[in-house]
Amino acid sequence: MTTSADDVWRLLGELIEAQKETERVIKEQSQETEHRFRETDRRFEETKQLLQRQSEESDSRSETLRERRFRETERIIKQQNEKLNQELGKLGNRLGEFVEWQVRPAVVQLFQQRGIAVNEFHANISVKRFGEALEIDLLVVNSDQAILVEVKSKLSQTDIDEHLERLEKFKRLMPAYRDFKAMGAVAGMVVPEEVARYGYRRGLFVLAQSGDSVVILNDDKFRPRQW
Repeated sequence: MTTSADDVWRLLGELIEAQKETERVIKEQSQETEHRFRETDRRFEETKQLLQRQSEESDSRSETLRERRFRETERIIKQQNEKLNQELGKLGNRLGEFVEWQVRPAVVQLFQQRGIAVNEFHANISVKRFGEALEIDLLVVNSDQAILVEVKSKLSQTDIDEHLERLEKFKRLMPAYRDFKAMGAVAGMVVPEEVARYGYRRGLFVLAQSGDSVVILNDDKFRPRQW
């Protein structure tokens, strides 16, 4: 079959039309793809913004919750501090009463019964000299003897060690008593047995509450240390 020039031009025309249609379809598909990409980007951005808002709201709720917890903790601590201060105040009152109504009236007589002829006492002595400080709860004296008494609510080994340090600097900071025979005593509303033994071994008189009175726990064999 012979192909004429007309057939060639006809086929070429059809090919051009087919190519145009292909380009049109590709363009439409490209536009649709681009539209879909833009839509995806839009939705992604919306989702991102939504998540960010939710995160901010969550952070805000968390912050509010933390603030509430902090305020509640602060309230509980304040309440506990107030209760502790009340208890300490009661304890301080009890210690003051212990000194005022039990230790002071009895202390001179107690030492006299042990053969130490003291006849007066001085309370709440505070001394500052040579850049050092000294505080004595009770100082029981006669003409040549002095007993330093430290009073605690609950006596501890640390209290005894600190009183021994107090005795070491007593004559240096209070030179008026330089020629006195100084002795030490500790007293407590509560005196654990091991603490009483420790005080005994270190040469101190140990006084403790017994009912409505105060007694010396040291036995008759005890010989006080002198400074």
